[in-house]
Amino acid sequence: MPGSRDDLTRLRVALTAFFALDGFVFAGWVVRIPAIKEQTGASASALGLALLGVSAGAVVTMTLTGRLVRRYGSHPVTVACAVLLCLSIALPPLTHSALALGAVLLVFGSAYGGINVAFNSAAVDLVAVLRRPIMPSFHAAFSLGGMTGAGLGGLVAGSLSPTRHLLGLTLIGLLVTLVAGRALLRCEPAVPPDRAAAGDEGSPRRLDRRTRRLVLTFGLIALCTAYGEGAMADWGALHLEQDLDASPGLAAAGYSCFALAMTVGRLTGTTLLERLGRTTTVVAGGTTAVAGMLLGSLAPSVWAALFGFAVTGLGLANIFPVAVERAGALGGPSGVATASTLGYGGMLLGPPAIGFMADWFSLPAALTSVAVLAAVAVLVTVATRRAAAAG
Repeated sequence: MPGSRDDLTRLRVALTAFFALDGFVFAGWVVRIPAIKEQTGASASALGLALLGVSAGAVVTMTLTGRLVRRYGSHPVTVACAVLLCLSIALPPLTHSALALGAVLLVFGSAYGGINVAFNSAAVDLVAVLRRPIMPSFHAAFSLGGMTGAGLGGLVAGSLSPTRHLLGLTLIGLLVTLVAGRALLRCEPAVPPDRAAAGDEGSPRRLDRRTRRLVLTFGLIALCTAYGEGAMADWGALHLEQDLDASPGLAAAGYSCFALAMTVGRLTGTTLLERLGRTTTVVAGGTTAVAGMLLGSLAPSVWAALFGFAVTGLGLANIFPVAVERAGALGGPSGVATASTLGYGGMLLGPPAIGFMADWFSLPAALTSVAVLAAVAVLVTVATRRAAAAG
């Protein structure tokens, strides 16, 4: 365990840098989806299946990453996955078919899933050591990185090709990994007091049936909200451009609004959790997301839709961090992997589901499914609040 408050601060800063890098790289890819869709000539359903590669790669590697974290530690695994993430982001613009796009997105998704389990595991342990609900602050860094990446993408969308843009993200990402990775590898991992006393830092926890059910419950909540985040990332810009006749730059601003609102919500998340508690924060956030997404998907104008996207971001902001933190506190890296796998299962279901619904009905109608699943997250939270509080 880090031996001083300064050590913990350095660890927190290094982890925050990787959360921000993850959001920055992911958003850079997201805002170029319309251009790459045109480049590959894919239909909405074919694009949905190609986008499935990101989530499929993430889900497949998450359980494996939990085991790697227990064996090698969360810090080295975080750095290794960051390198792969930065290299793989340059591949999508090199493809010219939906099949090839899906294949390279499988690699990108594997790196994305791996780094999420690794740095979330490290963050959960740091939260336990500090004994403060700071998990939203790490995810705020992810959202801030996403907002920056989306904003940059919107600025360069009209002047830079996707190939040059994403290659630039590779170079920036590798530079950040070099600096933050050296700092992270020099930090001793945070070990919660209960595990330090038991001397089982590297061994997997044996969970009883009740605890496993709680971990799965938090995973289901994560699934419902990750579905919404994935939908905004993969389809938000396309909805604005295709259905509301927004320019490419303004369409890219849709995800920026969502990410900015989510960043604000997460920056205030620690205060909300300390004052309101987890259950009230999740219920209020889910209810807000329902209203915001109904507006964002059904509004007849671009500006009303952008406002709805922002409200959705505020609502979803703290639900996923709370779910992952609670699952990790109960189950360690395995708990983080389980909740993350279910959470990104939401992204696994989201792209093809929305793509097929868009072909069958319309994209605005398909996006209302985000509101439906946010409502499910609220209902699950209310139904299990007593057991979750006791856990």
